[in-house]
Amino acid sequence: MLFVCRANLCRSAIAERLARAAGLDAASAGTHAVPDLDMPENAKVVLRELGADPSAFASRRVDAALLAGAGLVLTATRAERAHCVTLAPAAAARTFTLRQFGRYLEALPPAPTTLRDIARVRGRLQPGSPADDDLTDPFGGPIDGFRDCAATIARILTLLADRPRRDPG
Repeated sequence: MLFVCRANLCRSAIAERLARAAGLDAASAGTHAVPDLDMPENAKVVLRELGADPSAFASRRVDAALLAGAGLVLTATRAERAHCVTLAPAAAARTFTLRQFGRYLEALPPAPTTLRDIARVRGRLQPGSPADDDLTDPFGGPIDGFRDCAATIARILTLLADRPRRDPG
């Protein structure tokens, strides 16, 4: 699973580390990331509060190869989703905003789930608004913004981690 935000410093970095703490295979990148930057101190503090390890993080820029190798791509906003799909059109069916993916999981019964199941839900639910789909960037703000962001991510990751999985088909 690949998480993508703009700079790969806050939202996608937090999502990657929370997913790993939940036992999920995860990586992250940014559409406009400057490579090899560390995440802000507020992100590290919030990750530690939630029992995740912020150490040895380095930002990186998303590219077509990363997208091609990811079984699931979860972006912070619609703009980042569009960027990813433009870079790797074949990834469109497995690329969602994080909040959109959470809504789709909530709409499914608690049974083993595949991307086909998610696609069926995607086809039957009304599209969300940008406010429904976009995860606010806490960069440069107070720690409470980082906590709110991390709480949203953690809630969606819990939905995913608790869901029985079957082969992607």
